Amino acid sequence: MPKQKFTGKVGRTILETEAEFETVRQAPPGAPNVVYIVLDDLGFAQLGCYGSNIQTPNIDRLAGEGLRYNNFHTTAICSATRASLLTGANHHAAGVASVIEVNMQYPNALGYTNPEYATAAEILHEHDYDTIAVGKWHLAENSQASPSGPFENWPLGKGFDHYYGFLQGEIDQYHPTLFRDNTLVDQPKRADEGYHLSEDLTDNALAYLEQQRHAHPEQPFFLYLAYGATHAPHHAPREYIDKYKGQFDQGWDATREAWFARQKELGVVPQDARLNPRNHLVKAWADLNDGERRLYARYMEAFAGFLDHTDEQIGRVIEHLRVNGQLDNTIVVLLSDNGASSEGGQDGSFNTQKGFSLTATNDDDVAWGLENYDKIGGEFAFNHYPAGWANAGNTPFQWYKVWTHEGGVRDPLIIRYPAKIKDPGSVRGQFHHVSDVTPAVLELIGVEKPAVIKGVAQKPLQGVSLAYTLASPDASSRKTVQYFEQLGNRAIYRDGWKASVNHAFTDTYEEDVWELYHVEEDFSESVDLAEKHPEKLAELQQAWEEEAEKYGVFPLMPLPVQQFLGSGDGIGSLRNLRYPTVQLEFTNVLHPFDTTELQADTHNHRVIAAEITRKSADQEGVLIASGDRFGGYSLYIQGNKIRYVYNLAGQYFSWIKPERELPLGDLNILLELHRVPRSSKYSVALSVNGAVWGETEISRTNFIQGPFTTIKANRFSEVSPDYEVPFVFTGEIKRLRVIGRAFHPLAAEELAKLFHAE
Repeated sequence: MPKQKFTGKVGRTILETEAEFETVRQAPPGAPNVVYIVLDDLGFAQLGCYGSNIQTPNIDRLAGEGLRYNNFHTTAICSATRASLLTGANHHAAGVASVIEVNMQYPNALGYTNPEYATAAEILHEHDYDTIAVGKWHLAENSQASPSGPFENWPLGKGFDHYYGFLQGEIDQYHPTLFRDNTLVDQPKRADEGYHLSEDLTDNALAYLEQQRHAHPEQPFFLYLAYGATHAPHHAPREYIDKYKGQFDQGWDATREAWFARQKELGVVPQDARLNPRNHLVKAWADLNDGERRLYARYMEAFAGFLDHTDEQIGRVIEHLRVNGQLDNTIVVLLSDNGASSEGGQDGSFNTQKGFSLTATNDDDVAWGLENYDKIGGEFAFNHYPAGWANAGNTPFQWYKVWTHEGGVRDPLIIRYPAKIKDPGSVRGQFHHVSDVTPAVLELIGVEKPAVIKGVAQKPLQGVSLAYTLASPDASSRKTVQYFEQLGNRAIYRDGWKASVNHAFTDTYEEDVWELYHVEEDFSESVDLAEKHPEKLAELQQAWEEEAEKYGVFPLMPLPVQQFLGSGDGIGSLRNLRYPTVQLEFTNVLHPFDTTELQADTHNHRVIAAEITRKSADQEGVLIASGDRFGGYSLYIQGNKIRYVYNLAGQYFSWIKPERELPLGDLNILLELHRVPRSSKYSVALSVNGAVWGETEISRTNFIQGPFTTIKANRFSEVSPDYEVPFVFTGEIKRLRVIGRAFHPLAAEELAKLFHAE
C-alpha cells in the first residue's frame, strides 16, 4: 500500500495536531503487474513456437499474443543469467561470474549479488509493488544455504515479500529440498501420491497471487516464477513421457533438419540461415547400435514430457490471470537462462550425480540405462539426455550451455504486453541481452531505480532497455556492444560482428584460437571469417579487453571448462587443493544443514565423531545422512549393528557392515576418511569406543552434492537401500562433530595451483 510520511505539525493533543502527509512510495496509476517466467537449460529450438515438435500450446499462445525474439542473449549459465536479469547489470559487475558455487570472494564472484545492484524486486518494492518469488533461486552460496541462514542473500533478503522454492541449482522433482520464506518445509505429499515439484510451485504461485488480489487489489505485483524445468533431472509424470513414444526414433540428425525447416516456416530464423554441422563430439545417429538408439530416444521422450508438463503449469498461471482480468495489464516475460545442456555426455545419463563429460563415452552407462529403461523420468532416476539432443535443442547454432558461441547464449525470449504491442505473433530481431530486460520493464512501468535502496548507494543499470522493440519492429538495435565470458569461454558482439573463443579444450589462454563471424548476415554463426578479416578480429579482441575491464570480468578462472565440468569421476582436479579445516557440531536434534562448504569428494567429510546413548537394543536409526538415493553417505544403526555406506550415483556402494552387536549405554563412534596418497581413492575406518570395527576403500568418488545433510534421520530419499526414510534414530545423540576441509572461499593462490594439479 502507498507509504506516507507525516509532514504536519505535532500538537499537545490530536485535536491540536495539524495532520499532513506526503506520499513517499506509490506505484504509478494503472501500473502493470510484472511476471518473469524463467526456464532452465532450454535451447533456442525446443519450444513449439521456436521450431520443435514438442507440444507447448500455452507458451505458444503467449508468443501468439506477444512477441518472440530471435536475437536475445544470456550469459550461458544459470546463476549468472538470473543475476543479470534481476539486477539489469552485467553478471560480473553484479558479482556472479558463473554458477553461484564459483565463489572466490573476488568482486566478480562474491557468492551472491552485489547490493549496489539491487534486484528488480527491491526496485519495485520501492515503488509499492507486492513481490513474490517461487522456484529456483541459486543466488546464495552454499555456506549460506542452510535453515539457519544467514538469510540476507535469500529471496526475502533481496526484496521479495514471499518465497517458496529451492535454493540450489538442480533438484529432484519428486523429493525436493523446499523452503517457505526462510524456513525448511516438507513437500505436501509423497511422490507415490502424485507429487511433482512443477505442480507444487504452480500451486503456490497461484495461492500467493490470490492472497495478493484479495488483500491488496489496488497494488501491482511482481512474480518471479523460476521452474526447475528443464534442467536435469528430466522428471515428468509417466503419461507425459509416454505421449512422445516413438517421436524421436528418427534420431537427432533428422530432428535437427526437421526443426530447422520448421524454424524457417515460423520465421524465427531467416530464410538464408545455415544449419551448422552436427557437433564433432556427437556421433551420427546412423552409427549407433540399436540399444543406444532405443535408450537415447527414451531420454529425449523424458525431456519432451518434462517440457510439455511444464507448459501445462505455465498455462495454469496465465489462465488464472486471464480469468481474474489481470492478464492484459501484466507484462509477461518468459525466457531460458542458457542454451541446451551437454552435461549428459555422449551417452546420456540415468543418474547425472555419477559425473559427466562431453568427451567421455561409457558402455556401462548405456547398459545401466537400458537396464533401467522403464524408470527413466520417474522418481528412481536422475536422468539427462545425451549431448546429441542438446545439439538439436540449440538448432541451428554451435555448442551448448557454458559456451559463449550462440548455442550457449542465444535463447528464447517471449514478451506479452498488449498495451505496447500492436503486431502480436511477430518476431523481433534486434540484438539484446538479458541485462536489458529489467531496464525495459522499469521503462514500461514509468519508474526509475532509486539512488539508495536499503541504505546502499546504488550503481546505475547497465542494460539497454529493449522497450522500444515492442512497438517498433523495424527499429535498429540500440544495443551495439556486449561482451560474454563463461568459465574462460569468451566472445564479444559489436555492430553486427561477433568474435568468439572456445577455451573449453585448451590448457592456457595463450593457446586459444579466436573465431570471427559477421552475424548480421550470418544468423547461425556458421562461417568463420577470422583469416579473411584479421584486422576486424583484432579490433574486436581489443574491444573485449576494454569491456572486460569496464565490467569487472577479471580475474579469469585458471582452468578450462572441461576441467571445471569434470569427467566421469566428478570434478577430479579439485581434490588436490588444500583448504582450512572446518568443524561443525550438533546435539540431539533433527537438524538438516548444507555441507557443500566442506570439501572432499566423498560428500565433503573427513571425520565424523558421534557420542550417543542407547538404552535398549531396539533403538536404531540414522545418525547422519548426506545426499539421497542418487548419491551420498549414511552412518546408521540397524538390527543393533553399526553400518556405513557410501553411495555413488545409486549404482556403486562401498560398505562397512561389522557383524558385532553394539553394547548398550554410552558409545563413541568415529568414522575417519583419508585420501590414499598419490591416488584418487579413499580409505574409511569405523571405530566404536576406540577400537576399529570395520574398514573399506572407496575407489570411485563424486564431487556433486545432493540435498542437505541431516542429523538423526535421512530426510529426503534413502541413501542406503537397507532402510526407508526417514529412519529416525530413537536413541540420544549427545554430541556429533563433522570435521572436514572448507571448500569456500577458494583462495587465489590455491586456484592458481588448480590449473597445474595432477
